[in-house]
This record gives sequence, C-alpha cells and structure tokens, in this order.
Amino acid sequence: MVQIRQEFIDEMVDHAKADLPNECCGILAGPEGKVMKAYRMSNVEASPFRFSMDPMELVKVDSEAGDNGWDLLAIYHSHTGSEAYPSDTDVRIAGGTAALWPDVRYVLVSLMEVDNPAVRIFQISDGTVTEEPLEVS
Repeated sequence: MVQIRQEFIDEMVDHAKADLPNECCGILAGPEGKVMKAYRMSNVEASPFRFSMDPMELVKVDSEAGDNGWDLLAIYHSHTGSEAYPSDTDVRIAGGTAALWPDVRYVLVSLMEVDNPAVRIFQISDGTVTEEPLEVS
C-alpha cells in the first residue's frame, strides 16, 4: 500500500494541468510505502496520448532517491481526455517496467473533467490491472 499526502495529490493534479494539452508524467518516492517526494518528469513524447520519461532525469531521480534510502513507489501520469484507468498502452509499458521495479504502482490523473480531476492508483502485474485503495493522509 502506498500512502500519499494530499499535498502530493494536489501536486500531481497541478502538474497534469500545467502540461495540458499533453500528458504529464512523474515518480513518487519515499521509504516504506510513504511518499516523501513527487518528481515531475519531462514527457519526451510531448503527446496528449502517451508519455515517456526523460532517461537522464530518471537517472537523477533514482540517484537522489537512493541517497535518501527511498524506494521508487509509483509512476504517475495523466490522461487528458479519458478516465483514470490504465490504457492498453499503459499495461504494455508496465510489463517492461516490472523487470526494473516489480513492486511499483501506477497513479493515473484524469482531466476528463478539468474542474473535478480523478486520481486513482493501480497495480499492474502480468497484464492484470488491480485498483488499490488510494490512501490519502
């Protein structure tokens, strides 16, 4: 279970809105399932339909998290015009990510209703999507 403070939910939503019309992406990191920092990443795809993180930024995040003794807990990204649920593309990407981060979760921010964004968290394992309770503290 990943514990996310409201400030990080707000930060992900702000990031999603700031990157419109494109999808945003980022990483949540912290110790023992508790998010301590949201890392805004650059979407090198610059697309409203898909995302890909900048590899150099990813190396820096991994290094900083490691220096703090943090785990990379979740990958987040936005859906600009669809619900906060992993797309087929998201599920395929998660399959490749599992080798690097087998326990990582996926947070989706939907801006289908910009004034009422939805935020949900999922585990994606072997192509199976399982929603988890979003534990906001």
